[in-house]
Amino acid sequence: MEAFKDDLKKFGQEHVLTWWGDLSEEEQEELMNDLSDIDLEEMVGMYSCGPEASSSSREMSSMRPIEDSLCQSVNTAAPEQLEEYRSIALRAAAKGHVGVLLLAGGQGTRLGVPYPKGMYNIGLPSGKTLYQIQIERILRIQELAHRLTGEDGLIPMYVMTSEHTKGPTQEFFRKNNFFGMKEEQLIIFEQRTIPAFDMNGKFIMERKSKLARSPDGNGGLYWALREEGVLSDLQFRDVRYLHVYCVDNVLVKVAEPIFMGYCIQRGAEAGNKVVEKESPGEAVGVVCRLEGKVQVVEYSEISKETAELREGGRLVYRAGNICNHFFTRDFLKRVCEEHEKQLPHHVAKKKIPFTDPTTGNAVKPTENNGIKLEKFVFDVFEFSEKFVVWECHRDDEFSPLKNGAGAAKDTAETSKNALLQQHRRFLEAAGATIDGPPEAAVEISPLASYAGEGLDKYKGTTLTAPCSINKEDLQNGTG
Repeated sequence: MEAFKDDLKKFGQEHVLTWWGDLSEEEQEELMNDLSDIDLEEMVGMYSCGPEASSSSREMSSMRPIEDSLCQSVNTAAPEQLEEYRSIALRAAAKGHVGVLLLAGGQGTRLGVPYPKGMYNIGLPSGKTLYQIQIERILRIQELAHRLTGEDGLIPMYVMTSEHTKGPTQEFFRKNNFFGMKEEQLIIFEQRTIPAFDMNGKFIMERKSKLARSPDGNGGLYWALREEGVLSDLQFRDVRYLHVYCVDNVLVKVAEPIFMGYCIQRGAEAGNKVVEKESPGEAVGVVCRLEGKVQVVEYSEISKETAELREGGRLVYRAGNICNHFFTRDFLKRVCEEHEKQLPHHVAKKKIPFTDPTTGNAVKPTENNGIKLEKFVFDVFEFSEKFVVWECHRDDEFSPLKNGAGAAKDTAETSKNALLQQHRRFLEAAGATIDGPPEAAVEISPLASYAGEGLDKYKGTTLTAPCSINKEDLQNGTG
């Protein structure tokens, strides 16, 4: 105990034992367990480097657009190119070389629910949650890969949760029989939580026997890949290519073969799918070069003048980041082994409930009183020796769920409508006519069609909305 006290004092954190004498044996054990997994030197070093290494210290005058040679767009790629990319990825999937990694650490706090975002029902006629929609897309890709090759490769799904979302997520999948996925395909692992700091670099105490903690951001992925055994599992299964994405995008094309195939064909270690920014002020980061390195620069860091720069009528900095990435296993291994501790910590000032060190009373602050440090998943781009960008259609691939009902955008209502409108477009592109009011729901199961394929039987037919199309409808000749 004395050695431990000395360590705490050495790193200026001896205050965490302020109430030691007041604690019961059980509470003392709780505090010791809470402190046991903390590398004091690393944590204090994080705080020391965090503000300094944050975005505010970057040299913004060095900002340049990504070279055209690294970019391709679904708008300009030839049909035969798209088919080549699709074939490459489906053949890789059939051999078991493709996996997906879902970033699902976020709770549904902003949505007003006490459970993980992936369990949220956005109001579709089918009642499907984000988790179910995404798993069914994976199952459809497996089927398409089998049809092309005759092989039965599985696409493993790695789900990174947080301390608060792991248990509910595991239980939700079990209760729903993994939505048709094989149980061994699903690997749920947990990112770590790290202490929150006050404005002077001291650990904040949530209560007398417990530190205030928070997840270390989606860039905590790289620590978790190494420490939670995921890298070893990727090696064991021979998963060579990973699609990494955030749970809250209802339109995300999971393991999308055109994007994956493009990255594989180009020999990329890392790739980023982007959408063209709608306006200079849209609140999304942009992919660019900064200080000569490929980086994502947050919208708040870009000056108004830079954001409004145009060339040929289009924004110069238009490659909007949507947290939709490609990585090779070998690249992730190198990042985890060589670069994980080089990733910058981004500072988020927050209102963090704490125990007053003088009175011992619980306090819920009304103003920012502390700092949470986070890493971002895309901060590894700069370590890639071969990086590419793929631009997709926003209406087809990006409708995030961020806010509760009543907000102006990014709500369950906007997400639901984006998906239902996409399904209308799928059927109309197949040659169907849809009768009924524009707002009437038209839903297609991902098991029936991933991106509008397989709907030829509806050519020349009229469907009355609201309507839904399931896999069985295509097999049985109904709809």
